[in-house]
Amino acid sequence: MKLSFDLSLYLVLDPDLCGGEQGMVATALAAVAGGVTIVQLRAPNWKKRQWVSAAQALKNALRPLNIPLIINDHIDVALLVDAAGVHVGQQDIAPEMARQLIGPNKILGLSTSNAAHIKAVPQGLVDYIGVGPVFATGTKLDASPVIGLEEFATLMQIKSLPAVAIGGIGLGRVAGLRAAGADGVAVVSAICGQNDPQQAAQALRKEMAAYDF
Repeated sequence: MKLSFDLSLYLVLDPDLCGGEQGMVATALAAVAGGVTIVQLRAPNWKKRQWVSAAQALKNALRPLNIPLIINDHIDVALLVDAAGVHVGQQDIAPEMARQLIGPNKILGLSTSNAAHIKAVPQGLVDYIGVGPVFATGTKLDASPVIGLEEFATLMQIKSLPAVAIGGIGLGRVAGLRAAGADGVAVVSAICGQNDPQQAAQALRKEMAAYDF
């Protein structure tokens, strides 16, 4: 049975900003206490053994809280630690193959950045899409060109799956993205590396709640 998930406040962990494995676990737990609803591990510069160690530690910490752990790209790591799901990009393994590997019960997310990507999402295989980067970001060096809020809103009109906005998102931008049709927002530096990750998450939730009200 597939784990239910809530995209509203999606934390993408950055090991450099968080201070390595222990820092990521501490950040994730504090952020969840502040209202984060789903967590992704993304560590593009790490060797595989580090991935497995961090993923296992995160899963052990998050599972009792019923917070899904998503693994970026590395399907083998997700399967080894029995993570809740996988997120793949346009240049990663195709979503059809990813679904074949992870089976029917794990969450599968797919990055998109334009209308062609969204229209090509294989129906029935992908559970949610990430859309962006909406704003300029320094945490993903190989990110696609910035699409901006207006284009993001246009893309929200053609989506057929839950969508989480990503790229340069912090306080002051959450309400606009929700108004544009985002089911959730994905953040990195807005929580990772902050002095108080719990308070940072609470502030983002407060802005979200003000719009949703």
